[in-house]
Amino acid sequence: MHTSPATPGAARTTQGQTRHETPRKTPAKAALASFLGSTLEYYDFFIYGTAAALVFPHLFFPSADPAIGLIGAFATFGVAYVARPVGGLVMGHFGDKLGRKKILLLTLGIMGLASLGIGFLPTYEQVGVWAPILLVAGRLAQGFSAGAESAGASTLTLEHSPEGRRGFFTSFVMTGYASGMVLATLVFIPVTALPQDAMLSWGWRIPFWLSIVVLAIAYWVRTHLDETPVFEEAQESRQVAPMPVKEVLRFQGADVLRVVGMSIMSVMQTIFTVFGLAYATSTAGFDRGSILTVNAVAIGLSMFAMPLAARLSDRIGRRPLLLTAAFGCSATIFLYFLALSSGNIVLVFLAAFLNMTVLYSGFNGIWPSFFAEQFAAPVRYTGMAMGNQLGLVLAGFAPMIAGMLLTPGATGWVPVAVFGTACMLVAATSVYYSRETFKTPIEELGAPYLAGTARRTAAGGS
Repeated sequence: MHTSPATPGAARTTQGQTRHETPRKTPAKAALASFLGSTLEYYDFFIYGTAAALVFPHLFFPSADPAIGLIGAFATFGVAYVARPVGGLVMGHFGDKLGRKKILLLTLGIMGLASLGIGFLPTYEQVGVWAPILLVAGRLAQGFSAGAESAGASTLTLEHSPEGRRGFFTSFVMTGYASGMVLATLVFIPVTALPQDAMLSWGWRIPFWLSIVVLAIAYWVRTHLDETPVFEEAQESRQVAPMPVKEVLRFQGADVLRVVGMSIMSVMQTIFTVFGLAYATSTAGFDRGSILTVNAVAIGLSMFAMPLAARLSDRIGRRPLLLTAAFGCSATIFLYFLALSSGNIVLVFLAAFLNMTVLYSGFNGIWPSFFAEQFAAPVRYTGMAMGNQLGLVLAGFAPMIAGMLLTPGATGWVPVAVFGTACMLVAATSVYYSRETFKTPIEELGAPYLAGTARRTAAGGS
């Protein structure tokens, strides 16, 4: 297959130069597209989590025991995380075979329409058991879409980014997380200020209906984004993996497992944003508006902390900052629940600032690039999606687990904090045994896959 090496080689060089010279603006456009898609994903994530903590127990899981209704609502929150690995597996396969852009447009549409549909659902009082069934169906559709979104957006942005700044540009995938949180909170604060009857009848639906606005903007931006140069070159050189799942498990199965372990760090996020909200309002005695404001400010400030952490990781490496985040979050989750128990809103904000803004940003700003960098281009979308989403299953059910671990009394939160710390230790161990990648050229990423396929080619195997 080396006939006319000069001409095809020159053509590839010319095309490569064209692609790599013009993307001076492409990294920013890719980062914007990923930011908006992630904003939609996490806007939906937070409005669902907020509704699960404040509204759904009354509307979809009526029970004489409020705790039963809350656990039921948190269970529907968690089922999305069961669908996420399926979405990551299916969409990752097609993203590695057909291209990143096409699949990201599809996932965006599924997410937006599922959220809009939840806003129109009838309640238990209106249709009985069909209400929670339909709610679970909508949540499963959200999870299926979200399972492909973050991995696809990370892959797309990474492959558009210049060497030495991959961490910085790819961090905007999760800057959308903070943006989505702020938007969701700003929408929910006036909703929670409504009279109880109004909030439970129609007010809670408004945040879900408004997701269509974010969907329209994100979809428009993504339609104007080019496919990544890395994927186009793989297509031209016929290096697209025929069965990405089989290939990534064959050559990079250990990397998938390490990403699973690192993804468990997201337990900290769901304990803080979902269980923490329920605990603060139902047990610690804070009003909903105050805690929502604290969460919005603490996570909103991480919009600035995440790119800074990612930029620093481009200079000193990803692993040191990820390890700092894991150990730091382990300590400050105890401070956060202590602050909630004190009843002092200023202490709550300071603890939330340390835990979410400063330390968790060290994970959230870096994992999109670090996870994607573990895999070679032909299996990058599939490998990252599979590992990341399997790890997130535990994060999805963490609020429900935390609710079951909570015990009566002023220190009843301690088992919850211990559970969070145990998850951070698992994540830290996985980080420690992962390859450092911040200086590795993009064409050399995924060394086990590259070495394995080279050996297979040399042996003439398939």
